[in-house]
Amino acid sequence: MTDVARLAGVSVMTVSRVLNGSQNVAASTRTRVEAALSRLSYQPNMMARGLVSGRSGTIGVITFDTVLYGPGSALLGIERAARKRGYGVSIVTLSNPTRQAMADALDSLTQRSADGVITITPQIASANALEQLAGSVPLVSVEAGHPGVAPLVRVHQRSGGRMATEHLLDLGHETVWHIAGPDDWFEGRERVEGWREALSERGAPAPRLLRGDWSAASGYAAAQSILDGTAEATAVFAGNDQMALGFMHAMFERGMTAPHPISVVGFDDIPESGFFSPALTTVRQDFDELGRRGVELLASMLAGEDVPRDLVANIVPELVVRASSARPTPA
Repeated sequence: MTDVARLAGVSVMTVSRVLNGSQNVAASTRTRVEAALSRLSYQPNMMARGLVSGRSGTIGVITFDTVLYGPGSALLGIERAARKRGYGVSIVTLSNPTRQAMADALDSLTQRSADGVITITPQIASANALEQLAGSVPLVSVEAGHPGVAPLVRVHQRSGGRMATEHLLDLGHETVWHIAGPDDWFEGRERVEGWREALSERGAPAPRLLRGDWSAASGYAAAQSILDGTAEATAVFAGNDQMALGFMHAMFERGMTAPHPISVVGFDDIPESGFFSPALTTVRQDFDELGRRGVELLASMLAGEDVPRDLVANIVPELVVRASSARPTPA
């Protein structure tokens, strides 16, 4: 810092203010300091900073099933947001979200000197286990969880379920079948509730609920039940894009292609959705915004701000209309 100050013609204190983002520095002075930092390839010593501030500059993340698109994308969004704010990220991945596993994960992150923790808790069991951690460290829950345990940032899944169902009803379909995700996932339950609410408000009959496990294979299996059934289906809302893919493959095997005779809508907007055949209508979740707001909340807590445990920040999803949905085929 002394070298930077000498090159820029300012005091060491001024260099410190620029590095810490202080607004009490003239624009021309800031420019000179930043040019000197660049010329000297200055890198702050994070260990030294930690000794002075009592902070490691690291955020811990506890997550599960990162192979799945939703939790994996939420983790990526957190990492991107943390890097932009200058935080490192330390990750613990659990295969079984028991109370003991959660406690062990927290101990591991504490030993690594994490300043605070973000949990990705889409399963109800993991959210239940989270209750014992609340209050022990600055903690934020992302993607799903029980409101009131810790500040929660989530995509409003129920709204997404309504969007998908209302879109198909608006096209003129008399009702919409739903292939739901697992009942032990918050997202699965909330999307079912959105589907039911939309049908009820329109006075549409509610077909038998089918369940999958988020995989394309389970969407394929559910398709057999619908296609072999006596009730004629013209519209299906799958709980995620992979299950929609499985459903559309089963249609293809029988010589059918969405949206005729069946329109199909998914959820998530995975990168491949626009390249399905046909391109899939789906509900997009903004995982970058999810990560940004989660990290922002945790940073506020680390700065000593009062963030209520019962705070719930909802992110509204977006309907992306493509070729897999259309008006029903005329009789």
